Amino acid sequence: MHHIEPFWNWRDYYSTEEDENSPFYQKSYSEIYFSNTIYNYYIHPQWDFFGSRTLYLKILYSDYDLGFCIIEFIGEWNDCLYNDIMYLKRNIIDILIDKGISKFILIGENVLNFHYSEDDYYQEWFDDINPGWIVGLGFLPHVVHEFKKAHINYYIQFDENEKFIDWRLLKPHDLVIRIEQGYFPL
Repeated sequence: MHHIEPFWNWRDYYSTEEDENSPFYQKSYSEIYFSNTIYNYYIHPQWDFFGSRTLYLKILYSDYDLGFCIIEFIGEWNDCLYNDIMYLKRNIIDILIDKGISKFILIGENVLNFHYSEDDYYQEWFDDINPGWIVGLGFLPHVVHEFKKAHINYYIQFDENEKFIDWRLLKPHDLVIRIEQGYFPL
């Protein structure tokens, strides 16, 4: 897992540690010291800790004028044991909403599992950004199945295999345009 880095092709457009509105403003990163772990497996030091013991993230891009943010995740999303959604909502999402973000793209290719509990924080997030939206891209099929089983898909729209967007080939603004032009029933 320590070889999996957050997506870096947008670094010329945005850097979370240089963004005064980011929860990770002025954070310094190491390329050689690995200290964060998920279940005793070291992860790349570029991933950001936000309070969860099993899930890390990287804010890949934020545009406060247009009100959108793209966040990539790695690990196990575990609301049942560790209440990951509470940490995400309180330590990251609330800060971004206060700065004008109402459209969230969640990249979940490296989310290995999802264990659900209540949907209160998802509903609160959804209500806080109305009329914004939350879209999940690249989540593994079994993870999407678990989100749907918990009815979280009412709050987060997930891509399906027949609608897959290869987001890495797009620039951040083009990705948002593609989503808003009817890719998802928002």
